[in-house]
Amino acid sequence: MVDTLSSPAPGAAIQQPKAVDWLWHPWYAKLWWAAIPVYWITATASLNIPSMWAFFESAFAGYLNVLFFPFTALLVLGFGFARAWLDTPASEEWTPATDAEIDELEEMRMLHEDWSGRRPGQPDPAFDIYDPRSGVLYVGNPNGINSGNPL
Repeated sequence: MVDTLSSPAPGAAIQQPKAVDWLWHPWYAKLWWAAIPVYWITATASLNIPSMWAFFESAFAGYLNVLFFPFTALLVLGFGFARAWLDTPASEEWTPATDAEIDELEEMRMLHEDWSGRRPGQPDPAFDIYDPRSGVLYVGNPNGINSGNPL
């Protein structure tokens, strides 16, 4: 038996979720979308049928108005789609960060912590003339705007 190098088997492609799978395919979604026009046709018919006025003027009918409002169904059924869509990776080819990238991120974090180290009530270090981090505004800067030396 001869050992040969072969390319790895291609993995299953990551499928992006489709909105139709969340907004229409479940049985409860179909039932909800089918009930919405039935409710609103009945509500419209109640304008001409006095015996139905009492129901559609009740507080319970107000709750049903919200329940059978099409955007309510879209919002509730779309929540599962949005959650699934956000959970999928951006691409199939994810590579871990290199050591140089990690070092750069750590430097950026340390720089951010240095600038965010002010106490409440103090001005921002970039605009505080008594803080050396303010650059040319710093009083002790020999080439700053407060030194008396023209730039």
